[in-house]
Amino acid sequence: MKYCLALLFLLKNILADPTPIVLWHGMGDTCCMSFSLGGFKTFLEGQIPGVYVLSLRIGNSTIEDYENGYFMNPNKQVEFVCDKLSKDPKLQNGFNAIGFSQGSQFLRAVVQRCGHNLAPIKNLITLGGQHQGVYGIPHCFALHHETCDYIRKLLNFAAYYSWVQKSLVQATYWHDPLDNDKYIKNSQFLADINNELIINNTYIDNLNKLEHFVMVMFNNDSVVQPRETEWFGFYEVGQAKKLVTLQETDLYKQDRLGLKTMDEAGKLVFLSQPGDHLKFSQEWFIDNILKPYLV
Repeated sequence: MKYCLALLFLLKNILADPTPIVLWHGMGDTCCMSFSLGGFKTFLEGQIPGVYVLSLRIGNSTIEDYENGYFMNPNKQVEFVCDKLSKDPKLQNGFNAIGFSQGSQFLRAVVQRCGHNLAPIKNLITLGGQHQGVYGIPHCFALHHETCDYIRKLLNFAAYYSWVQKSLVQATYWHDPLDNDKYIKNSQFLADINNELIINNTYIDNLNKLEHFVMVMFNNDSVVQPRETEWFGFYEVGQAKKLVTLQETDLYKQDRLGLKTMDEAGKLVFLSQPGDHLKFSQEWFIDNILKPYLV
């Protein structure tokens, strides 16, 4: 009898539809063009026959989708996506989620804020995400160029103004390690989803329901500064030279987001690539992401 049950279980898994995948693109990209995330959607569909892939479009058109990556407050974007995912009949049995660049922390916010109202989100995979924010200008190595440091100080001067936080997406994850209290008090998005102002236990519970939280860092990233944010690392508070790992932060030590618990349970996965921002081969993705977490 037990062998028959085992056979039925095996057949059920073989015949079951593959787990759907939700994609969220990064800044300066769109959901569906063949030369952008649309091409990656096609790649996944070719690798996993029958899979449903939803590449999120934030807005009513490709143009709106592109513009909203710069000018639509992330809190509104996350609310929009939570509603969209909850109403998609093809996602009602659960799905995997893949975020690209800023889409990484936006999808994490979806998990934390509305995961309890969605079908199970199995694996969250973030590629070049800015989980601890950024403190540097794209393609500008801020630690080595005085001009870059000057520019980021100018941005820092305005980043925490309320109207800037509301109207410029990138300001909502600008993280000034030289004035951490100001960042925590005025950040309208990142400080909240990282549980830095208050502890939201719903965020912890929803994140811990994931089977895996996979973070990919690009070792020669010239866009994200510092690149260690892609693994939840950042500058040590009070300066902008010494970097600390996730495990060295108060966020981890105090388990303010449940990441320590997840790490000890083997749910956190840290992967790296030698290339620049979001530069990886299809072969690498198949071996390191697709086979272990998507099929």
